[in-house]
Amino acid sequence: MTDRLVITRPDDWHLHLRDTQALAAVVPFTARQFRRAVIMPNLRPPVITAAQALAYRQRILQALPPGSDFDPLMTLYLTDNTTPQVISEAAKSRHIVAVKLYPAGATTNSDSGVTDIDNALPTLERMAELGMPLLVHGEVTDNTDVFEREQCFIDQILEPLSRRLPELKIVLEHITTAEAVAFVNSGRPGLAATVTPQHLLMNRNALFSGGIRPHHYCLPVLKHERHREAVLKAATSGSERFFLGTDSAPHARSAKENPCGCAGIFSAHAGIEFYAEAFEQAGKLNNLQKFASEAGPDFYGLPRNTDTITLIREPWQVPGNYPYLANDPIVPLRAGETITWRMENTLND
Repeated sequence: MTDRLVITRPDDWHLHLRDTQALAAVVPFTARQFRRAVIMPNLRPPVITAAQALAYRQRILQALPPGSDFDPLMTLYLTDNTTPQVISEAAKSRHIVAVKLYPAGATTNSDSGVTDIDNALPTLERMAELGMPLLVHGEVTDNTDVFEREQCFIDQILEPLSRRLPELKIVLEHITTAEAVAFVNSGRPGLAATVTPQHLLMNRNALFSGGIRPHHYCLPVLKHERHREAVLKAATSGSERFFLGTDSAPHARSAKENPCGCAGIFSAHAGIEFYAEAFEQAGKLNNLQKFASEAGPDFYGLPRNTDTITLIREPWQVPGNYPYLANDPIVPLRAGETITWRMENTLND
């Protein structure tokens, strides 16, 4: 049994940091573990231009702890009105690495998202020309059963788009189903997926264990055990098509524990530890570095990190909450419960 694991410092390829006070509260958790992270643009108002993305990046840098070398990688929010010229301008900055597709109404702050993929085709064609990846929240937004929305999105929108624009790099984010795994594995070059810790460690029963569990509610929702097993097998397989993306999405406790609670799970406090736990359960700890530290940079054409982190087998109890907004804390994943692995404080050169 391995009790100590040294891996190349990982990156988080799907992260929500919010802004202002909320940003300052959560960014240190990610900066402690990850060298880089792809920052989601679904603020209010959304980040739709290069200037807005770079201004947001500066706010993130200002909120970092002293001495941090964390590098935020920015994205633009795709709308029906995003022009090819906007993409060309964004591509001039090395700090802007992708564009995010939210189907309108699919998740938190997605009301400005794309209403019809055909509206975005000229912009997507420019992205394909420039090698700018499209990051996809893959769910339909009609009356389809909530547990089937990912599969329907792949069948109705993503698979036809992938065929129509074969040069467009696409990341299907936070995959949750066996069908998503099959699509990514059978697809052409330039297709990849991110995987969250919650979709590796929990199935839909976790939403109802002991009563309604609002802090386990995310979008896409947790799925049947057969889907969790398929996603876990893919993530731990060593395939370069699957890489780490926590989708850590902070909401204040009052926003989660109410009659219409927000979707999102905060996992940044123990992101890499959760993945270590999942990979160990699958008997694939030897593949954690490929998933967490290599496949993502390779897909984005960025250098792999050169420093390392050390994980040790040392159970620790997650606090019941962390400070977030004034008098309104955030409840993290596994609050009050035990995590098997712990990352040592010191980063190793």
